[in-house]
Amino acid sequence: MAMTTKTFVTYCRTSTGRQENGMTSQTEIVRRYVNSQQGDITAEFCEVESGGKTDKDRPQLSAALILCKKTKSTLVVAKLDRLSRNAEFLLKLQNAGVDFVCCDCPNVDRFTVGILALVAQRERELISERTRLGLQVVKSRGVKLGNPNPKRQVALMVASKKLQKEKFVQKLLPIIDEIKSTGVQSLQEICNCLMLRGIKTATGGDTFYPTTIRNYLQ
Repeated sequence: MAMTTKTFVTYCRTSTGRQENGMTSQTEIVRRYVNSQQGDITAEFCEVESGGKTDKDRPQLSAALILCKKTKSTLVVAKLDRLSRNAEFLLKLQNAGVDFVCCDCPNVDRFTVGILALVAQRERELISERTRLGLQVVKSRGVKLGNPNPKRQVALMVASKKLQKEKFVQKLLPIIDEIKSTGVQSLQEICNCLMLRGIKTATGGDTFYPTTIRNYLQ
């Protein structure tokens, strides 16, 4: 008897339209996961919306969930927060009867995501409260809050970030050249070699992506 191929619906989200690399990375991650499961992609959905919004405010996610129910497909996202940072929505999703997979937390499913959602929301509330109390203390000491020259501060932050990236690339390029000297040529193979060596990304992450390496080489 022939085995039935499992079907998947992928969903990718960024908060702003400027995060093109983020969308590309998510697409690569979810496709790689489906390939590892030897499954078929029924449809792919992408949108630019805040993670704090509900499914009603995100038509592409709503459409993806409807299709999952209709085709009995599994929803795949690159990261849990790509679904939502809204605990109420995640709890609603838990009861919707749609199976889903988060590539960064493969052991999380619709039966356990509610716990993580509540923990995440509680942590956000605590951070917000600590920030509010901290600002009150600073203000009570007579410190004037706010930046008198926000444009200059933003420019300095952008310049600092650019310099840090340039320094990181300068250290990484010799390693990439060494890897290529062994016969490795494809961008994905270079990523795999970097990750096997335990080298961290510019942001301290564990995963390199072909698009990122291409940008570095250019």
